Amino acid sequence: MSPRITFEHELEELKENVAEMSLQVEKTYKGLFRALEEKDADRIRKIMEMDRAISDVERNIESRCLSILTRQQPVARDLRIVTAVLKVVTDIERAGDHVADMAELMLRLNMNDLTTYSAHVNPMIEETLEMFRDAVKAFINRDRASAAEVIDRDDVVDNLFSSVKEDLIEYLKKETKNADECIDVLMIAKYLEKIADHAVNIGEWELFQETGDIGKSRLL
Repeated sequence: MSPRITFEHELEELKENVAEMSLQVEKTYKGLFRALEEKDADRIRKIMEMDRAISDVERNIESRCLSILTRQQPVARDLRIVTAVLKVVTDIERAGDHVADMAELMLRLNMNDLTTYSAHVNPMIEETLEMFRDAVKAFINRDRASAAEVIDRDDVVDNLFSSVKEDLIEYLKKETKNADECIDVLMIAKYLEKIADHAVNIGEWELFQETGDIGKSRLL
C-alpha cells in the first residue's frame, strides 16, 4: 500500500472517529431529556458520568491527529482536514460537557417538567439537537451548503432563548417564590444555546477545510 493510500485511509478513520464521538454526545443528549420525561434520576446521574468517556475519545482523536501531523507532515488541503478535526472534536466535547451540566441542573430541579416554565423550551431542545446533528453530518460529508445552512439557523435558537427568558419573567410574576427554579431553567436554556453555538463552529470548520477561511479571515 502506497504512503498516499495509507494517509487517505487514516483521514477516513479520523472522520469515522468524529462521527462516533458525535453520536455518543447525541445519545446522551436524547437520553437526558427522555430520562427527564420519565423522571429517572439514576439514568440522569449515569449521563453525567458519561462525560468522562467522551473526553477520553476526544483525547484519543487528538492524539491520532498529532501523530498524523508528525509522520505525514500534510500540506494544503490535507493539513486543513487534520486541523479542522482537531478543532471540531473540541466543540463536540464541549457539547457533551453542556449535556452533563444540564443533567446536574435537572436533578436540582427535582426533574420538574420544563414546559411548566416555558412553552419554548421543547422547540429549543429539538432545534439545538438538529443543528448539532446536521453540522457534524455536513463536516463528515464535506457539504459546504449544509454547513452554511446550519450557521444561518443560529438565529432560530437565539430567538427561542429570548422567548424562554420572556416566559420565565412572566412565570415569576405569578410564582415569586420560584426564583431559584427559574434561574436553573434559564441556565438549561443557556446551555442549549451554547450547544447550538458549537454546532455553528463545526459548520464553520467545514467551510475552513474546504477553503482555508474561517469567518472573514484566511487561516490556511
